[in-house]
Amino acid sequence: MQDQIKGKVAIITGASSGIGKAIAKKLAEHGVKVVLGARRIEQLKNIAEEIVTNGGEAMVMQTDVTQRADLQQLVAAAVEKFGQLDVIINNAGIGQLSRIDELDVDGWDQMIDVNLKGVLYGIAAAIPVFKQQNAGHIINVISTSGIKIVPEQGVYAGTKNAVRTISEAFRQESDGRIRITGISPGVVKTDLATNIKNEVMKTAILENMEKSAIHPDAIANAVVYAMSQPLDVEIGDIVIRPSVQR
Repeated sequence: MQDQIKGKVAIITGASSGIGKAIAKKLAEHGVKVVLGARRIEQLKNIAEEIVTNGGEAMVMQTDVTQRADLQQLVAAAVEKFGQLDVIINNAGIGQLSRIDELDVDGWDQMIDVNLKGVLYGIAAAIPVFKQQNAGHIINVISTSGIKIVPEQGVYAGTKNAVRTISEAFRQESDGRIRITGISPGVVKTDLATNIKNEVMKTAILENMEKSAIHPDAIANAVVYAMSQPLDVEIGDIVIRPSVQR
């Protein structure tokens, strides 16, 4: 698989920790030139430094996916530095979990802006480059929360299912030159819970992670697999979760 993706250029949003960080490091190990975007620039710099020290190629740019211009600048910077863009991995996400009747409207807005509009902004920034190149690959990190609907995750799952719907629609619209893959992780060891305002939900999520979460490398390996396929093969949906997750 390494030879098949070596030399490709990939953007990863939300790359400063968790799944995004794991994807960046794994792709770099396989010879992919990685472009890391997130709000936490110092963490990005540390990851890029580690990648370069280990012989890889990486660049970073402070990126807020809720700002369309940031995604446009990230794509432009990737093309300027590396001459092409092969893959965009829309990974940035946030979860404000609570009952709907608690009316955390600010949390709803956050999730819509990051989980949904952030993905759309990434897609919108990359498609013109992909069309010009006559090739490209969009990978959207979604969630199993959109597959099994449970209390306290309604709006979060809604944003994730919106991405799933958009991904499938674009797959049908595309003539195959631009491939699209959705990866839905289950419980993964990340810092997703750190931003949850609802303390009861935060505690429950952290306890669940402690008991059953899998390593982010499992998701990174799926990205490598999807990217490694021949150009006439598209991996549409991948669900990855702990074997004990119900």
